[in-house]
Amino acid sequence: MAIPIAILDCDLLLHGRGHKTLDRFDLDSVSDGFLLTQFGFPRGFILYLVELLREGLCRRTQRSRAISPEVQVLAALGFYTSGSFQTSMGDTIGISQASMSRCVSNVTRALVEKAPQFITFNRDLSTIEQSFREFQRVAGFPGVLGVLDCVQVAIKAPNSEDSSYVNKKGFHSVACQLVCDPRGLLLSAETHWAGGLQDTVVLERSALYKQLQDTEQGWLLGDSRYPLRKWLMTPVDCPESPAEFRYNLAHAATREIVDRTFRAIQTRFRCLDGTKGYLQYSPERSSSILLACCVLHNASLQSGLDAWTLERTEPLEQPKSLNHDRDSQAEDLRRQLIFKHFS
Repeated sequence: MAIPIAILDCDLLLHGRGHKTLDRFDLDSVSDGFLLTQFGFPRGFILYLVELLREGLCRRTQRSRAISPEVQVLAALGFYTSGSFQTSMGDTIGISQASMSRCVSNVTRALVEKAPQFITFNRDLSTIEQSFREFQRVAGFPGVLGVLDCVQVAIKAPNSEDSSYVNKKGFHSVACQLVCDPRGLLLSAETHWAGGLQDTVVLERSALYKQLQDTEQGWLLGDSRYPLRKWLMTPVDCPESPAEFRYNLAHAATREIVDRTFRAIQTRFRCLDGTKGYLQYSPERSSSILLACCVLHNASLQSGLDAWTLERTEPLEQPKSLNHDRDSQAEDLRRQLIFKHFS
């Protein structure tokens, strides 16, 4: 059944003179190829999003409600996947840049409200056992609950010129701590951190850190920027034995999943790709846009789309080892792990 999308002259609406229908855009009249090019997703997923977010979008103000949920979703997807309001999107769906901005705000808030539904770190026994099996098939590393990373998304300088948002590379950013499973599904996404914080500080202040303190079995994998803990296995800094080298190789091959996942997210959602420019918003709004894109990533993956179809393939930056407080119990656990599984 064709779903007509009413396109509104929102500039008239802004000036208080009501609105008129300029055109009707029929999703069934265009190909999946067109929708993928313009909005980044096929028709079926777009229709699914419209129904998922309809109630939340209709709760907005009377002015915003005059723009249909279908048009709001298309406008937001067009922004997320292109990174700019100044595109052919206005011609495609017939709304002004100001109206697109309101649509992006509405859809972003609606998606953030859905985050607990789509991004969950399920730790029931059957899920844990499945995670162990799937991760071990990647490179033979046992007991993996998820792979951890902290990534940066470039933003404009905050109005207050807050230096806490200047990261180690010298540009303003928000930091996002991610954990994902073997398929690239995000288990945790905390997007609200200042880019100048060290990864270890982000971890220690995060909800994830509190959640994992009582972990009895399994661990996350993190790179050498993180401290070794009983629930967080890191590489051996200076491997000497063949077993330690095998451990490090398996660790790197498994942990690469989170790097691949974020590269794919940045490629699909070009508003997050720093090579295309930075997000022109406050840190708070930028963090919400980042979380909304994470929700879309998981929703698309759960709907059957490939997590890594659009992945970029630039070489990975090798992290530098940092000095951390020693955890003798974690060191013993890692030694036992290496002896048992990599000797």
